[in-house]
Formats: sequence, structure tokens, C-alpha cells
Amino acid sequence: MTRYSISIPENVEPIEIFGAYDSRTKYLKKEMNVDIHYKNRKIYIEGKDDDSVNTTSKIFSELLEILDEGHLLDWDEFQYVVSRYKSNGNGLKTEEKQKSMKEVVNTCIVGTKIFAKTEGQANYIDYLKNNDIVFSIGPAGTGKTYLAVAMAVDYLRSGKVQRIILTRPAVEAGEKLGFLPGNFYEKVDPYLRPLYDALLDFMDSDKLVSYREKGIIEILPLAYMRGRTLNNSFIILDEAQNTTYQQMKMFLTRIGFNSRVVITGDITQIDLEKKKDSGLLSVKKVLGESISGIKFIELSNNDVVRNPLVKKIIRAYEEYENEG
Repeated sequence: MTRYSISIPENVEPIEIFGAYDSRTKYLKKEMNVDIHYKNRKIYIEGKDDDSVNTTSKIFSELLEILDEGHLLDWDEFQYVVSRYKSNGNGLKTEEKQKSMKEVVNTCIVGTKIFAKTEGQANYIDYLKNNDIVFSIGPAGTGKTYLAVAMAVDYLRSGKVQRIILTRPAVEAGEKLGFLPGNFYEKVDPYLRPLYDALLDFMDSDKLVSYREKGIIEILPLAYMRGRTLNNSFIILDEAQNTTYQQMKMFLTRIGFNSRVVITGDITQIDLEKKKDSGLLSVKKVLGESISGIKFIELSNNDVVRNPLVKKIIRAYEEYENEG
């Protein structure tokens, strides 16, 4: 039987580390197969497996370090710390570039006060701040579009750009616009709705309507980008896995001076008849990784910040598809 003890810093309340109704303690007991006790501001960890006890003590140490600096961890951040230690055996990976959780939770899009929840998100925010074009590839729930929209709003409010342009391919899930009822805007609105929803998290509806009427914010199908040169803009191409090679080329050549561009997509959700035609699959081969100002980042199910079931569903599908 191995036993560790860890002292709780004076400025950290026990509920902050253990969670309401000991929810975090119960989660750790189940995930790490250890016993956890608390007495006189000390945490005691016991178990038959040395590695599990050692890893649990490291988890508590990192959580306490973050709390001691005044950051109140939410459930997603707590789960991420646990999953990151579990996925790397006895502790975190030792690569020089890896961020500690303390660095992660201090990575912020200032104007919108949006903080990273995972290391992947922290790296993504750093890329958004320091590059002209960023490709973000990953499954649903990783914050690809949400963080890009947050950064776009931050750039607009701070005067770094004069407008925001959000675009998506208009044909998804095998549906052709011509066969859908309604006028053009009624047809495309459902495809663009997630972009409206993201914007409404950072401004009220009246402000969004005003910005749209003035042309400060545009939300439009990708086909309407043809023939334009976009200067002083923050441009987001969402659902890019459903662009063709030619559409991706067209989009990237619309970029003007003093513009930032983010391309997001999930290569496991390609709705084109021939998946190999996806412009998101070919663009990395075309551009490579040596062009200054262009970065690619791949987020994984470890970066999913949604209902925990979403992460499990993603993993189950990945395992099923790999078996096939």
C-alpha cells in the first residue's frame, strides 16, 4: 500500500479542490482507483498501485498550484488536467514546448475575456495572435470556430481590423440549395446559423444587426467571396472540409492587406460526394509548413470542451472507423 500526503495552501478553500459534494474527489477515486481522505488541511492518497497514487498526487499538486494563484478551475479544466496525466502515464510529457496547465488557463483573448481550457486551445490562441493565416482542424467541441470568432471580435473592438467576414460552403450534408424551399436567404440561413450563435455570445442582437446593416460584419456563403479582395478584415472560413480544391484556392487568393484569416474544419465530417476532393485535405500538401505567417494546428478529442459524452462518442467512432 502506497501513501502520499499533500498540504492545501492557506488561501485555497477545500471545496475549490474537492468540488461541490466532493464531486472531484469521487471522480478521481473512480478514474485513478485510489482512496482519498482529507484531514487538517492535508490530502491523503492511498492505493495498491504505485503509479496511480503517484499520478494522483501530481494531479492534486498541479490543481493546487493553479488554485493558489487565484484561478478557480471549472469542471472542464479539472477533467482536462486529469485526462492529460492519465494519457501520458505517470505524468505530463516532457517536451520543451508543452504548456503547463497554469500557462493554459492564463492564455486569454483579452477583449472577450475568453480563456483556453486545454493545451491545444492555448496553442491555437497563440497561433491566432501571431500569424496571418491559421488552419484549425479537429472534431466538434474543440472550440475551433468559437475561439476564432472571439478573436475576430477582439480585433474589431480594438481597431486592428475594420470588419469581420464569416463564411461557409452553402452545401452540406448532401442537400442542394435549389431543392430547398424559400428564397436565397431563407435557404442559406440554417447553414450560417452557428456563426450567428457564436457572435451573439460576444455582442447583443441589436449590435449585431447594426453591424450587419453597416457592412461591418458579413455572414455569407463561400460562393459570394469570388471576385473580391478583402483588406483590413478578419475572415473566418468555417466547415472548410466541405470546400473543393478550387474553392479553397479561390478563398485564399481573396486575402488583402492587413487581414487575418482562420480556416476551420473537421476532416472526419466531409460531406462532398468524393471525400478526396476536399480542399482542406489538399491545402497542407500545397502550402507545406515553411511559409512564414501560415500555421496549421490539429486539435484532438483531448481538446473537446462539451458534455463529457461528446468526447466518448468521438472516441467510439474513431475506434470503430479504425477497425474498419
